Amino acid sequence: MIKVDEQPSNRICQGDIYRDIEHIEHADEIQGIVDVSKIVFPLIIVLSQDCDLSEDDIFRYNEPKPQTQDKYLLSVLVAPLYNVEHFYMGEHLSELGLVMQPFEKRPDKNDNKHLRQNKNPRYHYLEFSDGIPIVPSVIDFKHYFSVDVLYLKGLNPGNLVCKVSALYREDISQRFSSFLSRIGLP
Repeated sequence: MIKVDEQPSNRICQGDIYRDIEHIEHADEIQGIVDVSKIVFPLIIVLSQDCDLSEDDIFRYNEPKPQTQDKYLLSVLVAPLYNVEHFYMGEHLSELGLVMQPFEKRPDKNDNKHLRQNKNPRYHYLEFSDGIPIVPSVIDFKHYFSVDVLYLKGLNPGNLVCKVSALYREDISQRFSSFLSRIGLP
């Protein structure tokens, strides 16, 4: 069971979970008309390091303003949270027209147990207490993207669902960085 912080913060933090986040897939201009394709993810979790997020907030919003903006972030690294039931059936990206292999039909018969115990390096399973309005979910570490820091900061406070507590967000961060630093062998 994932623990969440009870005290709200007025800045973006590692482990924040937001709802209804837009991701600009692409923008095309055809004869002066701009066509923007966007995906709205129901839930995302912030993966960027908390120290970087803290420094961005301090240097961006406190007075006096710094002479340089080298502590400012351009974007925040995030990953979608997928409903675990949709994930098991391979339907978690069906609204994007993508068919995923059902997780339950993979070769290892213990995949669901390994998933729930976070023994599969690609995925991170999250289950929240009854007070948090999020169903059991999965982070797929291959599905990450960046979101403009000012976009996140400007969201309605109602978009913030909860904040994963420090111990759990560090576990997610370590697993994410380990997955990204893997070496693919033939």
